[in-house]
Amino acid sequence: MGFIWDDVNEIADALVIAHADLDPTELSFPKLHALITELPDFEDDPAKSDEGKLEAIQMAWYDRIG
Repeated sequence: MGFIWDDVNEIADALVIAHADLDPTELSFPKLHALITELPDFEDDPAKSDEGKLEAIQMAWYDRIG
């Protein structure tokens, strides 16, 4: 089964691998949303995201590279 919005840590891990060259704190939420929904294992409805979910993913991603 693929990722859904609540899979914060799994999405963050996938973003670290897929976009090792990016600093998540420099991304706008629309750009972050696009990166997440473009992940091969992402299977949730893109419209189900919200600012809180995007921020949680962004911070989890940052924690992994920080």
